[in-house]
Amino acid sequence: MTEPMTMIQELKTRILNGGMISREEALALYEAPLEELCSAARQIQLHFCQNRFDLCTIINGKSGRCPENCRFCAQSAYSSSSAEEYPLLDADTIVREAGRNHRQGVPRFSIVTSGRQLNDREVDRMCLAIQRIRKETGCLVCASFGLLDQSQYEKLKEAGVTRIHNNLETSRSNFPNVCTTHTFDQKLAAIKAAQAAGLTVCSGGIVGMGETPEDQVDMALSLRELGIRSVPQLPQRERSVPVNMLNPIPGTPLGHLAPLTGDQMRRIVAVFRFLLPDAFIRLAGGRGLLPDKGRSCFLSGANAAISGDMLTTSGISTAADLQMLSELGCVL
Repeated sequence: MTEPMTMIQELKTRILNGGMISREEALALYEAPLEELCSAARQIQLHFCQNRFDLCTIINGKSGRCPENCRFCAQSAYSSSSAEEYPLLDADTIVREAGRNHRQGVPRFSIVTSGRQLNDREVDRMCLAIQRIRKETGCLVCASFGLLDQSQYEKLKEAGVTRIHNNLETSRSNFPNVCTTHTFDQKLAAIKAAQAAGLTVCSGGIVGMGETPEDQVDMALSLRELGIRSVPQLPQRERSVPVNMLNPIPGTPLGHLAPLTGDQMRRIVAVFRFLLPDAFIRLAGGRGLLPDKGRSCFLSGANAAISGDMLTTSGISTAADLQMLSELGCVL
């Protein structure tokens, strides 16, 4: 006699057959057996993405004194951290770093800048740097320049940017607990402007900021509604969802929080895989705090990562990441 399927098996089967799960079903996964959940998430990942892996590096193109009050960020002017401060980097520095990362085997390079948004003159400067990166290195280029408008995104696309990064950070309801100098709707407007300009969007958020499972699920559902999950004409590798784990930095309002455990991150990653089955779920900030540097999460539904240093914290070397991915049988 065949044993009845568990809830996890039922939901997995539905997803593998092209269906989706509801908010209530996603929340039930937070109480489900962890190993069964992570194993099922891995099967969903392999079904939709095979063993492909997306790796990128970032450069902090403009650092510190950000006027926004994001409570997790060491670059906020509202924090008392010791984050480095400098204006927009010159093109030579950015192009040189892009080339160095590309030679190490990383196909994608992202320029990230502090502040609410770059102004038109700064966008023009970055366009010149991006044109050089594409010409001199062949590296794919992402940009994270804040709350830009469609005309600015169109300039970046013409210069060679293929993907815009703009995290939702958290759920709509929890957003005011994280930031009050801009809104969740302004985030959505910037993402939609980038999409209207013909760019793909890398968007996710940060977990471990004191939010609830409901907040985590609601953020994933917002990403699903934005089309981050699945757009027929969108190349699969462009469906990028970063899941940052809060790295509590002294001097920030969230600096007192304890980091999430490895098992907590595995569960969150697995739930995201159930909600966003064909996305490239990217371990980003905070991965270095995990004892295994994310290996167990890569067996629980994650299949992308930021390698090297983060914006204000140390990361994991590209050589170490490439070795881990080789051992896991991942293909870039």
